[in-house]
Amino acid sequence: MNSPTIRRGGSAADRPATRRRSRLRGLGAVAAVLVLAATVLGLAGTPRAAAAPAHATRAEVPAGVTAGVAVFDRTTGTFTERLNENMRFRSASVVKLLIALDYLRTRDPRTLPSADRTRLDSMLRSSDDGAASYYWGLGGRTAVIDRTVAQLGLTDTANPPAGYESYWGYVSLSAADTVRIYRYVLDTASAPVRDYVMGNLRQSTRCGTDGFDQHFGIAGSFERPWAVKQGWSGFGSSGGCTPKPSTAVPVAAAQRSAPLAAAGVDLTREALHTTGTVGTGDRTIVAVFTLHPDGTPYGAAYTAVNRLTRSLDVPGAVRPSGTWFGTWGSGVNVRLRPATVDSARLTTLPAGVEVLVSCQKLGEAVSVPPYTNAWWAYLPQYGGYMTNIYISSPENRLPGVPDCAS
Repeated sequence: MNSPTIRRGGSAADRPATRRRSRLRGLGAVAAVLVLAATVLGLAGTPRAAAAPAHATRAEVPAGVTAGVAVFDRTTGTFTERLNENMRFRSASVVKLLIALDYLRTRDPRTLPSADRTRLDSMLRSSDDGAASYYWGLGGRTAVIDRTVAQLGLTDTANPPAGYESYWGYVSLSAADTVRIYRYVLDTASAPVRDYVMGNLRQSTRCGTDGFDQHFGIAGSFERPWAVKQGWSGFGSSGGCTPKPSTAVPVAAAQRSAPLAAAGVDLTREALHTTGTVGTGDRTIVAVFTLHPDGTPYGAAYTAVNRLTRSLDVPGAVRPSGTWFGTWGSGVNVRLRPATVDSARLTTLPAGVEVLVSCQKLGEAVSVPPYTNAWWAYLPQYGGYMTNIYISSPENRLPGVPDCAS
């Protein structure tokens, strides 16, 4: 919407049906398990084997969220985070990595026809579902997974349940296998394939072609350089952005609303995944898969994944400075300048999402009687301003946030 509203009240056209303040709390870091390797001698004098130490993790998983996490430091060749790393999740759009790799298995991306390049670019950068359906069908659907599992040495990846072979989003993946996928792209694939895939992921667009803001998790927690392929499923049509026309054949309606099958992988709860690399030279591979309680709004899940991702030990990551605040309202605009008039709209926020504020500035006064507020918050990760009216804070001027220099 073009005209912001007040923090409490507002016009009927602008007031959200349900205001959510999205202040999910992390449960705190998982306590490290101390294994006492005492040697116990049996009758034959053979020591009993000590239990293997548990994987240490500092991942803070918000209440109600199920998560699978793997963080791999390519510089040291070690994992810094491992939590349910072999648990299978429905992949949603993360499987588009495998769809692209399978198509490029016998092709040089430098010589692709322009139509193919356009489709693949859109699939990798903007998570184009139509493009994914096109290549899924072209590759023989489940045969795509059969080939890539064998080629990449994946151990947890599996095809959709029987009867759902058309639904590429039902391919199951784990955080551990996702790390293997990125290691293959970075260390084994040909240079043209590596450069093409990673180059597209580095150009991830804020909005997917289906109208969902896809710069959560890795993209929402760390400064560039990063490269991401995200996944989301089950959130309806409230993703924050205005949908753009697909560059390929439309995805079948059933792909979005298929009846949910009983299977070993949860196909019911809302899923939100962030995967990719962080740091100079793609130093660290990050894979975070999450499931949320049924009915969770997109903005709440977006915030939960951001909080979880920010809690991780990610070598080489640079964390942006600022203060995180909850927001409320739907269709909240981010603008180029602190004004609604003659100020370009850059994007809209997912309803109720948490945002990072680096500074605030006096601008156009926004008024809906009896409330008026002239303060605007600068959101560095969006490159623009939002009126403070939509920020969950009792005062017009945000506490602890400095004024913008100019």
